[in-house]
Amino acid sequence: MGKNVFTRHWRSPGGCSRGISLLLLWVTLFCFPAAAAVPQHKQNEPAGMSHAGNAAGPQEPAEHLHSVQAEAPAGKVGLEEHLGAYIPLDLVFRDEEGNPVKLGDLVNKPTIIAPVYYRCPNVCHFLQGDLARVLPGIKLKAGEDYQVISFSFDETEPPELARRSRDTYYAAMQNQYPGQAWRFLTGDLKTIRQLTDAAGFGFQRVKHDFLHPVVFFVVSPQGQIVRYLHGTHIVPKDLTLALYEAKAGHVGTTIRKMVQYCFSFDPEQKTYVFNILRVSATAILTTLVIFAAYLVISGRKSKKDKNL
Repeated sequence: MGKNVFTRHWRSPGGCSRGISLLLLWVTLFCFPAAAAVPQHKQNEPAGMSHAGNAAGPQEPAEHLHSVQAEAPAGKVGLEEHLGAYIPLDLVFRDEEGNPVKLGDLVNKPTIIAPVYYRCPNVCHFLQGDLARVLPGIKLKAGEDYQVISFSFDETEPPELARRSRDTYYAAMQNQYPGQAWRFLTGDLKTIRQLTDAAGFGFQRVKHDFLHPVVFFVVSPQGQIVRYLHGTHIVPKDLTLALYEAKAGHVGTTIRKMVQYCFSFDPEQKTYVFNILRVSATAILTTLVIFAAYLVISGRKSKKDKNL
């Protein structure tokens, strides 16, 4: 009896309208506030610590000379992000064999660029080691969809050290990575400074070591800096999304819009965050629209059956 009354109430024209009105009111009150922007998370970290955005990353010893400041004024040790700026693609470095190579000949696709020095016993080794861990698992094709470049900002390091580093990290990847997809470069001080200044990467020599930020950046095929990723612990999702951003017009519009809708870059956490509120609200709203459409269609069918 109760079930029949409920069914008649929802299937009757007046009951259906009241039901839809209640659903729309519920959506207005609860769903739309959930679609607001993801709140920014603040981290209180001690001065001098790296803001890597990944707390699980390896921590460097306090006595090491690397600067891990997140930002610093131009010309100082640290990083001033130059998002949207272009790196000079006419610069000429030396490859692992000592041959001259023009930067523009390598940066003809989305490119990961890691400023390091090969003698570094600590964070530079961690950074490249984590790249070696993550790169084989990325679904994009290395050497075709993207390129990786490590370059030394120590002008005294010879190509032999670059070649040794290449052999080390390729061995870590069990030599399953395409041979020319990760290049290791050296150069003179003027060339190095032109590239690091364009990227806002400030470093300073202290005897045999360096003060420098712990960061790498991703550029588009035209050399435009689209993203900086901080720290020595690399999240595959962050790296993949940064490469999709760099690929820009070469990615299908639907994929780009979906990525931008579901993920956004948190400049304070230095990582991509999943917009769970936005996606959840969209899913709830879609479900309610489908349910409302079902009520309307079933109400019409019931009315038609009565007329017959």
